[in-house]
Amino acid sequence: QRQLVESGGGLVQPGGSLRLSCAASGFTLDYYVIGWFRQAPGKEREGVSCITSSTGNTYYTDSVKGRFTISRNNAKNTVYLQMNSLKPEDTAVYYCATGPVAWCGAGWATSSPFGSWGQGTQVTVSS
Repeated sequence: QRQLVESGGGLVQPGGSLRLSCAASGFTLDYYVIGWFRQAPGKEREGVSCITSSTGNTYYTDSVKGRFTISRNNAKNTVYLQMNSLKPEDTAVYYCATGPVAWCGAGWATSSPFGSWGQGTQVTVSS
């Protein structure tokens, strides 16, 4: 059974940092595209970042470019999202997702079929 578990969320002051983890079980994460999404209260879910399986290419939504970094550690079967210079508008529940035919490229956040999702981890940026 394919499962994703997020961790690392919490309360942080503006300008602070957090590192989210997305641990996979039941499958080998190496071969899959992984995406990070977030959803703030009253807002639609948005794609934050994704990473390809083979080349490790990455994509970021404009609002997090230069502040967030996605990476993968295949030995630990885990994908990370390092978030620096956090802003109050980054407050949301963050989810990681994957799928057997998911892809990471232009338009990925709205068009790529991510079928397996974690339970989410809350990130709150507030003073």
